[in-house]
Amino acid sequence: MARTRVTVAVVSFSPSSIIDSIIEATVVPSFTSIGPGARRRLFGWESLESYDLTGQTVVITGGTSGIGEEGSGILARLGANVVIVARNQVKAEATVDRIKAETGNPAVSFVLADLGKQDNVRRAAAELADRYNTIHTLIHNAGALFNERRRAESGADLAVELKVAAPFLLTGLLLPQLRNADPGRVLIMSSGGMYTQPLSVSQLDMPDEDYHGAVQYARAKRAQVVLNEMWAQRIGAEEVVFHALHPGWVDTPGVSDALPGFSKVLGPLHLLRDPRAGADTMVWLAADDRALETSGEFWHDRKVRSTHKLPTTKASDTPERRQRLWEWCEAHTGWSLHESPTAP
Repeated sequence: MARTRVTVAVVSFSPSSIIDSIIEATVVPSFTSIGPGARRRLFGWESLESYDLTGQTVVITGGTSGIGEEGSGILARLGANVVIVARNQVKAEATVDRIKAETGNPAVSFVLADLGKQDNVRRAAAELADRYNTIHTLIHNAGALFNERRRAESGADLAVELKVAAPFLLTGLLLPQLRNADPGRVLIMSSGGMYTQPLSVSQLDMPDEDYHGAVQYARAKRAQVVLNEMWAQRIGAEEVVFHALHPGWVDTPGVSDALPGFSKVLGPLHLLRDPRAGADTMVWLAADDRALETSGEFWHDRKVRSTHKLPTTKASDTPERRQRLWEWCEAHTGWSLHESPTAP
């Protein structure tokens, strides 16, 4: 049976923490470019460049654009062996070549996989396991918001496949390599949009007649955060730690394409975060020892945050629905924790 690390939460009432709580409660300052600027000064954040990841292997999905591309570059500057899981070979080659040239780190590579296809996920996991006995950090960053309904090969909504099924399957298949890191880290990039949606399994994949891209996206992101907590309950923190996070509102090509009105309003006001600010907590969780102190947390701007802001979403988050979500993932992917091999 997996052991659980017991931690004691210490509530801080320092002026900085009080100001941070006010910023978080008001949402807009917290999610926009105001948030990281204020919190960096309040808490004296360590520079990301102060960390050293030499000798560590970090696998990241969605690393050829936006937050993932920026984060891959920062991780390479810290000396990590960065492996990008990408769908487009031309784009992957160009990204890897650019990061190598800019950072001087030759240990940057890619593995090709369309994460909307489960056979691709399995093939990528097998290639990664063959190349690396130990994976220190697995970052699930891939995903997109589709304004028009798209289906994966499995028949599931493509957003659900990319954000829920693929991370579940890839994590499961790479557990032996992650356990060898003693402990490994699994990070999943969620979204503040998940605060708007309750946990639903029967409606996780929205009916075609009710489809709305932003709502479907948010439902998948809610499921991500719940699964993060469930992984932490099932795998001891001395083996692998699991953390979810959201980056705030970031100015990326994906946001501009999917939510053009959102970008047009906030962009001219300089309220959207740049990709580096969006990638900050992701890289920090991959590098800082604080990530090893707990497991199953939800982070924003280097601090653990609540997973609910509305009573309706909290009421939906029942043990029965959680269990059904885990069972759906197992049935949909064909992977089960009970059948997972142990670390070599």
